[in-house]
This record gives sequence, C-alpha cells and structure tokens, in this order.
Amino acid sequence: MGAGKSSIGRRLATRLNVPFKDADSEIESAAGCSISEIFERYGEPAFRDGERKVIARLLGEPPHVMATGGGAFVDAGTRAKMKEGSVTIWLRAPVSVLLARTGRRETRPLLKNGDPRETLERLLQERTPIYAEADVTLDSEDGPHSQSVEKIVSVLTERGALVT
Repeated sequence: MGAGKSSIGRRLATRLNVPFKDADSEIESAAGCSISEIFERYGEPAFRDGERKVIARLLGEPPHVMATGGGAFVDAGTRAKMKEGSVTIWLRAPVSVLLARTGRRETRPLLKNGDPRETLERLLQERTPIYAEADVTLDSEDGPHSQSVEKIVSVLTERGALVT
C-alpha cells in the first residue's frame, strides 16, 4: 500500500504503449462494490478469493502493465501464476513513505483498525521475504515517478522482456 504501483504502473503502460490494468479496480467492477465494502460485507478471505480469480483472468490477456494490491503476491498460487506469465516487480518503499502516501486517503481496509504505522510495519515485516521473490526489486522513494518508470524500462530491456 502506497508504494506507487498504480501511479508508476499507469506511467509505465503509457511509456510502453500498452494498456494499464489495476487489479483492485477490476475486482471492484466484478463485485459491483468497493474493496472496502467487500471487506466489510464478506471479509478478507472472500476478497482474496475474488482477487485470485481476477488476476488469473488478467494474466491471460494480451500484454499489459498490471498493478495488484499489496496482498496479492502473498498468495502462493497467485504469485506462481504471476511469475510464470510475467515479470514481477516489487516497488519497495520505506514505512515513512508508505505512511505519508496511504494517509492521503481513507480507502485502505487494512489500515482502518489500529495504528497505521504499526500495521504497515507488521505487514512489511511479514511480506518482505515473499516480496523479495519478485523478479525485480525497485526502490520507490518520494522522487518523480518518471525515474522509476525509466529504471523499469532499463531492467525490462536488459532482461529481454521488451519487444522493440
């Protein structure tokens, strides 16, 4: 949450001239309600089930840039599918940056209860070993997103993942 997945993803898709897909938006469309409402009405397990299905569908579509929610990559099945059919990128950011960015909106269900800093620190501690399985790790600081986009393009080019 707050690492810049959607913002950087949109810019990267524009730079690569491919569609951008936001898995969270696709989940909301499929469910007919917001992610917060899914969490409130059905709980996190139901959300994660829908997330798995939506991401699997998106992975079957023509090339695009996809941003997923922070917990999607934690699911072993989803992670395996993502690594099988795409280049996965972890946008790593310090807690202070994540806290500042997530504090701008109150649409983060996992941050609604308790201290947001403690929650982010706990989630990051739990998820870091899993996020480290991504094909690429890119530090996402509070600089211009265009710098992150260019770094990603360079890495994808080096890996032979871009067709020019």
